[in-house]
Amino acid sequence: MSSIKAALNKITPGSIEIPPRTNGHSASSNGVGRRTPKTPQDEALAFFGSEQGHQGEPIQVWELSLDDDGGPGENKSYIRLPPPIRPYVLRLSLQPGTPCTRNGVLKSDFPMDGGVFKRGDWKERKLPNDVSKPIQVDLPISAPGAFCYFIEYDGPKPDSPRVSGRKGYFNIDPIITLPARAPFFPKGTIPPDPLKDESSGTILDKPAKLTLDGLTILSVLAKWMGKTSEWDKIFSESSRRGYNMLHWAPLQHRGSSGSPYSIFDQRKFDPVFLEDPKAADGGMKEVEAVMQRAKEIYGLGGVTDVVLNHTACDSTWLNDHPEAGYSPHNTPHLAPAVELENALLDLTARLPTLGLPTTLNTSSDLDKLVPHIKSAIDEAKLWQYYVFDVQASVKEIASSLDSKSAKSWSGDAVQGKSLDELARTVKSTRGMIENFRAYSARFCTKVDPAVAAGFIQAAYPGESSTDLASKWGKVLDILNVDLYAECNDDVKSAVDGIVGRLKFTRLDGHGPKLGEINAKLPLVENYFTRLPQDERTAKHPKAALSLANNGWMWAADPLKNFAEYPSKAYMRREVIVWGDCVKLRYGSGPEDNPWLWEHMTSYAEDLASIFDGFRLDNCHSTPLHVGAAIIDAGRRINPNLYIMAELFTGSKEMDLKFVRELGINSLVREAYNGDNVKNFADLLYNFGVGKPIGSMDAVCLSSTEELPPLVGKGVPRPCTITPLSGSAPHAVFYDVTHDNETPNAKRTAEDALSTGALVTFTKAAIGSNKGFDDLYPKYLDLVQDNRPYEIHPDGDTGIGKIKRVLNHLHTEMLEGGFTEGHVHEEGEYIIIHRVHPYDHKGYMLVAHTAFRGFSGRGWVKPVKLSRTKINYILGATIKIDKSGWDKDASIHRGFPSKLEEIPTPVIREGHDGDGQYTEVIVPDSFEPGSIMLFKTDMTQLATDFDWRCTSCAPQVMQHLNLIELNALLFRADGEEKDATGGDGTYTIPSYGSLVYCGLEGWMQPLREMVASNDLGHPLAQHLREGTWAMDYIIDRLEKQKGDLPGLWAPAAWMKARVDIIKETVPSYMRPKYFAMYMFTMYKGARKAVMEQSSDFVSSGHTFIQNLALCSVQMLGLVKSASLSPAKPVPSLAAGLPHFTAGWARCWGRDVFISLRGLLLTTGNFPAARDHILAFGSTLKHGLIPNLLDSTRTPRYNCRDGPWWFIQNIQDYTVMCPNGLAILDEKVKRRFPADDTWVPWDHPRAFDYESSVAELIQEIVQRHAEGIEFREYNAGPNLDMDMRDEGFNQKIWVDWETGIIFGGNRYNCGTWMDKMGSSDKAGNKGLPATPRDGAPVEITGLLKSTLTWLDKLSSKGKFPFKGVQATVKGEKRQVTYKEWADLLQKNFERCYYVPSDPSEDSKFDINPGMVNRRGIYKDVYGTPKDREWSDYQFRANFPLAMIVAPELFHPERAMGALRLADAVLRGPLGMKTLDPGDSQYRPNYDNSNDSTDQAVAKGWNYHQGPEWGFPLGWFLMAWLKFDRIAGAGKKDPSVTMHYISNIMLKLAEHIEKDPWRGLPELTNENGSYCYDACDTQAWSASTILDVLEEMHKINQSGKA
Repeated sequence: MSSIKAALNKITPGSIEIPPRTNGHSASSNGVGRRTPKTPQDEALAFFGSEQGHQGEPIQVWELSLDDDGGPGENKSYIRLPPPIRPYVLRLSLQPGTPCTRNGVLKSDFPMDGGVFKRGDWKERKLPNDVSKPIQVDLPISAPGAFCYFIEYDGPKPDSPRVSGRKGYFNIDPIITLPARAPFFPKGTIPPDPLKDESSGTILDKPAKLTLDGLTILSVLAKWMGKTSEWDKIFSESSRRGYNMLHWAPLQHRGSSGSPYSIFDQRKFDPVFLEDPKAADGGMKEVEAVMQRAKEIYGLGGVTDVVLNHTACDSTWLNDHPEAGYSPHNTPHLAPAVELENALLDLTARLPTLGLPTTLNTSSDLDKLVPHIKSAIDEAKLWQYYVFDVQASVKEIASSLDSKSAKSWSGDAVQGKSLDELARTVKSTRGMIENFRAYSARFCTKVDPAVAAGFIQAAYPGESSTDLASKWGKVLDILNVDLYAECNDDVKSAVDGIVGRLKFTRLDGHGPKLGEINAKLPLVENYFTRLPQDERTAKHPKAALSLANNGWMWAADPLKNFAEYPSKAYMRREVIVWGDCVKLRYGSGPEDNPWLWEHMTSYAEDLASIFDGFRLDNCHSTPLHVGAAIIDAGRRINPNLYIMAELFTGSKEMDLKFVRELGINSLVREAYNGDNVKNFADLLYNFGVGKPIGSMDAVCLSSTEELPPLVGKGVPRPCTITPLSGSAPHAVFYDVTHDNETPNAKRTAEDALSTGALVTFTKAAIGSNKGFDDLYPKYLDLVQDNRPYEIHPDGDTGIGKIKRVLNHLHTEMLEGGFTEGHVHEEGEYIIIHRVHPYDHKGYMLVAHTAFRGFSGRGWVKPVKLSRTKINYILGATIKIDKSGWDKDASIHRGFPSKLEEIPTPVIREGHDGDGQYTEVIVPDSFEPGSIMLFKTDMTQLATDFDWRCTSCAPQVMQHLNLIELNALLFRADGEEKDATGGDGTYTIPSYGSLVYCGLEGWMQPLREMVASNDLGHPLAQHLREGTWAMDYIIDRLEKQKGDLPGLWAPAAWMKARVDIIKETVPSYMRPKYFAMYMFTMYKGARKAVMEQSSDFVSSGHTFIQNLALCSVQMLGLVKSASLSPAKPVPSLAAGLPHFTAGWARCWGRDVFISLRGLLLTTGNFPAARDHILAFGSTLKHGLIPNLLDSTRTPRYNCRDGPWWFIQNIQDYTVMCPNGLAILDEKVKRRFPADDTWVPWDHPRAFDYESSVAELIQEIVQRHAEGIEFREYNAGPNLDMDMRDEGFNQKIWVDWETGIIFGGNRYNCGTWMDKMGSSDKAGNKGLPATPRDGAPVEITGLLKSTLTWLDKLSSKGKFPFKGVQATVKGEKRQVTYKEWADLLQKNFERCYYVPSDPSEDSKFDINPGMVNRRGIYKDVYGTPKDREWSDYQFRANFPLAMIVAPELFHPERAMGALRLADAVLRGPLGMKTLDPGDSQYRPNYDNSNDSTDQAVAKGWNYHQGPEWGFPLGWFLMAWLKFDRIAGAGKKDPSVTMHYISNIMLKLAEHIEKDPWRGLPELTNENGSYCYDACDTQAWSASTILDVLEEMHKINQSGKA
């Protein structure tokens, strides 16, 4: 046993330093292990700091996402982590921009820098501040414990104090090291005759590290086991029965009551069982040796009860330290309760002399006592503890008045008030009444006479002292009314409690029938222990010698101590008292009671040095700070100390609070709390299933990445990241605990077999007691009963044989990974099936419960498993002879019984629509209590199929281009129909149609299903019913292999797996494997996109990557919307689902607002180039088309389009490697040079070419000359809603200002292009927002273009110098710089509306039109009849700030942005009009057919609804100017955090929305707009622009 002994002496995976003990014992003397310089956390840092990397499995990273304030998310306040048998990482993650990331610091008492744990000693980690990267803190874990964390961060304003976020907790399970055992079912084999097997379960000479679920615990009482030398008999029996842990009721020296829980001396063991009862060390070494023997020879660890709340009433140390208890001396409000009890004890002695009954035989006997009980209490005059002494106070007042010692009243005026009002004033004046409701002494409630005299004198000035004193007495009489009533109510409660307890203890049939009332068993149970008044206690005040006994209360708040003020539980006799136990008074900390804290801490340390764990007795009454301190003390001695507790809080939330804050590992749960089959099955499900069979969450939601070095010289390592969703407290699931009723008392004796078996199938630590296994008829009295256990060397009595097999099986299953389970309740039967999630082998238990009234076989269907082999292991029923049992006065003995084996039942195979199945027929003879155990195996399903479903996806994806990934991931209904000629999105019954045909469409229902393993989800049901969904996904890919050959690989990959699913997987497992391969494909496809993206995207946080996927989402091969009329070329959609195909898909303005963000920031330069060249080829009239229509019939009606086009070329030259080369690229021109309209296949079409530089020059030159034309094919065929004048296009330059003007009342040449279409409302043919004149964004784009061209030209990189224009009647060259300077000179004068009206003369404004000041005009130069539209506050001006910031005075710009932030910004976009504008209509409904012109047919499209893409403009402008003239000037990080915080709503939306994009627009305050595109290209694009700029700022170190 040398190797096992050495292993068991180690506390952690490595050696640890044990702090010196405060009780004088060294750690080594108590067998705790050797000391070394390293703590477990030091070893974690060393492990992760190794330069050699790591061989073998990836590091496990558990990721916990935190809320915006740094606190835990919903249901995540408690996180339970596995034992760190191998070091792993806890990752705390935050969204960039959350409030807690403002100079955020993670604080935790987890020893992240190494060293030992100290509760409340907060270590710190500064949060990363790069808002373009994931914000994560990684904590290396290698030791168990219970830890707290929170985040401290800057407040919302510069002068705000630092904010501490909500606290979260993570508990790390201990590593339980015990001797290994020979398995019962090695590698899943079945022993020939398990019930007769003798070799399995033997103790091996090697250690095993167990998880908590592998524990099988037996509760025992040492007082029934004889001397320690005799304990091996029960060790042997327990070990044979498969238990690996003994739970010991307290082993300490017991008090006079004999209860193990009434401890006489916490530092000494009970001499009753010690071989050397007089040992100087109190039996420490003897007990330590026997526990070590139990572990090494029998494989039994030990958990002991720790009793913290009370001590035996006869503990002699109380005589020296009565301050350890609650007494009227240290808790004065207990004084009347002591007096009340004294009165009733005195009445007890007087009962015979009063001729009253001392033995209660009938209720009339009790009735005779009641008046005397009331009288005795009345005679105690307890009311004096409540009320004012009126007579004494009146005399004192008169004396004070006569002696002129009254204090002048300085409070509220009281003269003229009534007596009632005066009484209320006295009561409400802080500090005026002394000891109000203190109950600490008779007539302790009073008012200082001088103060009272001054008060009453102020109320009645001029009256005599006699009259004043009398009036004061009347005030006190009024105050006393409520106090007398309070006393009466308390006394009534006390009397009711006393009478109720007398009835229960003396008369009730189910009570203890205490018998005669005498001094030993008085009228009342002793609420107080009275210490002797002798020489030893003479040094203490008399009031300190009455100590409150402990107990419990119905429905009490566990966080409130019922012995402390203001609780009156003792006075009202509401405590169910334990008369043999004095309640301990710890105070708020060791300073309040030093001796007690030292004593109880040493007690815990003693036990931690011997035992593997503690069971916290009466945990719900343990003050949290006490429990935490004692547990910490134990874990300093034994870091792997296991803590279990029984909580009776009545609240899951309160249970959780105790678990997380104390660091409890397991809560005791009990099967016999189920009072019927259904309730019992619910308990088994809630505390024992683990995850359902076919669970998907872990494998689907986990991802593989590279873990960066955590410390020092560490190296990157492969890791598996698994998100945490919160934890429920772990259960130690007992069939019956040692202090509860037996099966015979609660159900039937036969039920022990079925319930005991069912409990072993739970995913929990399990527990039982010897009386349960041996079929004791009734509960054994832990206090009075001193008979020994009957021991059975072979362990075969009762249900011992079955427990032997099933306890071993429990540990083998749970340590072997059988983590999935299913509970099925049917009539009187409960069936539990446990399955290994990877090799698909399992065990199934069929149990016929034996509740009272059950008989015979009962009804149950055959137990049927699809595509699963079932093999019988064993079955048993139990025959109990109750008549053969007699109570033996000398020994504990159970019912005589016989365990009968059940022959192999009928197991038959068959075929149905789901393939082969196996079913078990329950035998005709299967009495209540009977069980059958089976082995199951999905034999057709390859054991490596899980690996196959998650393997090779990266290789499959590596050759797919972004267009193929678009088809694989996305494709809206219209896009798919265009590609396939008819097929659209898939419809899931009872769920609805998916939004995409590709993987992303399936991810929404899959995420819903997988997150909680919801096997009742409509998708799961659909998959169980058939494989249609799987076929659809493969078929659509195979149909498109011709156009997109790369799709062959993922189609083949999926088909190979689907074929296996169809052939081998049971239907109930289809959801799991569908989810597995779909998540694998999806993650692989996302990874493929990231690998083809820019560093900004690939290294960015999730929001950046989700937005980048919108680039793939929008860019697809749609033949009807090709960039070329002659061949299929992928094109960018404006939005989905409304702009999927045909002429409506690809819009010039939308493309070039979207191109920078979606294509350039993501690194898709080829697609950007394709769109630039395609639209460039269609240049006509100096404009690019608004609608491309594959260049077949482009429409030219957007005045802003050409400037967006040039802006994107400018961006391309800057962002694309060798980007300037595009200026020299040649483009075939769709139309002749004279702008003649010709069909796309006409000989003159594409007949000549221009360079891109020439296209740019043509745009600038045509605008300089002026543009005027009528649209080709003008009329209803082109636009059925437009009036004739609207087809006339005119653009010109005002050479006084350099500003470009254009448009008319009847057309709308900018993005705000809603054309009215309601005859009924009168808006048909009228644009809602014509913006004729000079829209602010066009002026900004023009300035950007001119500045850029001047820069290029001056460097010889652009072949032109300027434009030819007619200026003041003279045609001449205007250089780019000259034109740009004109704009620079005039911009603010023309566009700014000053905040101060006194400055109006400096600007071109009409004060009568001003609606809001400090803004930039939306348009300049609108015709006079609509001049007001210039002054409308809209969200377009920030675009000019982005592209031409030099135009803006920084302070004015920042002022306008602040206004926009306050007035226009919504949750997901910018209001398109000032809410203070009379035309503001925020809710868009294109189907509105009313007569209200403002909204009919959606005329308010741009008159208030909140559009997504201008938010990006606003944020980019804020990023620029706030760092120049705002809060970010001093600290740029303020700007970055502010913007990131705004983006949180966007990140949340894209993460949760099935379209996985940002909407075109929302209605008021971000509400959903049915008529909007659910995902819009430019909405995602402009946000990507902002994020990319922030990324560059961070990279430059200027953040």
